[in-house]
Amino acid sequence: MNKAYFSEQIPSPCYLCDEALLERNLKLMQRVQAESGAHIILALKGFSMWSTFPLIREYLVGCTASSVWEARLASEEFGREVHAYAPGYKQQDIDALLPLVNHISFNSLSQWQRYRQQVAAAGVSIGLRVNPEHQEAETELYDPSAPGSRLGIRARDLEGVDLEGVEGLHVHNLCECDSFALERTLQAVESKFGDLLKQMKWLNLGGGHLMTRAGYDVDHLIKQLKRLRETYDIDVILEPGSAVAWQTGPLIAEVVDIVENDGPIAILDISATAHMPDVLEMPYRPTITGAREPGVLAHTYKLGGNSCLAGDVIGLYSFDEPLQPGSRIVFEDMMHYTMVKTTFFNGVEHPSIAILRRDGRFDLIRKFEYNDFRDRLS
Repeated sequence: MNKAYFSEQIPSPCYLCDEALLERNLKLMQRVQAESGAHIILALKGFSMWSTFPLIREYLVGCTASSVWEARLASEEFGREVHAYAPGYKQQDIDALLPLVNHISFNSLSQWQRYRQQVAAAGVSIGLRVNPEHQEAETELYDPSAPGSRLGIRARDLEGVDLEGVEGLHVHNLCECDSFALERTLQAVESKFGDLLKQMKWLNLGGGHLMTRAGYDVDHLIKQLKRLRETYDIDVILEPGSAVAWQTGPLIAEVVDIVENDGPIAILDISATAHMPDVLEMPYRPTITGAREPGVLAHTYKLGGNSCLAGDVIGLYSFDEPLQPGSRIVFEDMMHYTMVKTTFFNGVEHPSIAILRRDGRFDLIRKFEYNDFRDRLS
């Protein structure tokens, strides 16, 4: 437990990125790149806190964008390679993307056929997203290879198609998976698309490679990537989002009130639906520093958010000491897929964004004001 997270210097609510922990993850990724020959880029859909880009670009070669705005952020604030993929592009999207990106992957043959001449003329490397029809993600909401998926082209739909001008394939079917899930995926990819790989310059293996999680077999990952690169004489690209920001900082919250209804309920100054929506969408149970399952410690509370949504509830937790207004609650591992999903629902206060620097200094990067809420509306 980092005692600095409980400092009164840190406002509540606040997303706090611990710079030392972020660099720890980046150093591991640097090792993977060095030993495998693969390239790792940051998936902005998972973590786009651009105040950390000066550190990240010391280790990673670029970013991947799922939209024009993400591509612009990568180009303007990261300043290295920019790769792009989205399920569909309009003409205005392509016009905006081409000055910004190095690679672009299309989700369908029709999208590629529509834009290929324009993209090739701009000197941007073209890829196609393929669907290996191999499932590894545990949560259906996050499974791109589930039956009926709208994401990627099946092998049967590529039979007999002249792919002249296509330089790469894009595969993404993992979600917080280990290297053995990747190995099984590669078996499916090589079985279905092996002949195409021999014609390609690059293979993008998407995200979901949770290499920074404790217990992940990094050596096995390196072995898989190195084999793939050498077998097909191909550039291999990974684009993790969660792994970059995994366990790199909390969401700091505070108890506002305690109410009673079949047990004590602590009302917090954050909202599950507005500030960590995966709690309701997946759902999943966040870890809280010093808290346990209900009934394990002396005092059990239901934790609720501060919006008017009846289901804005985080769950039941037990604590050693009774909670009271002003008590700090530290939700661990809240950097990835949290800030990128936040909303201004109900006009509740949006958590500040801050960095705990490697030398221990607290750096408040952004405090949100009324105008931020107003300007999202019309």
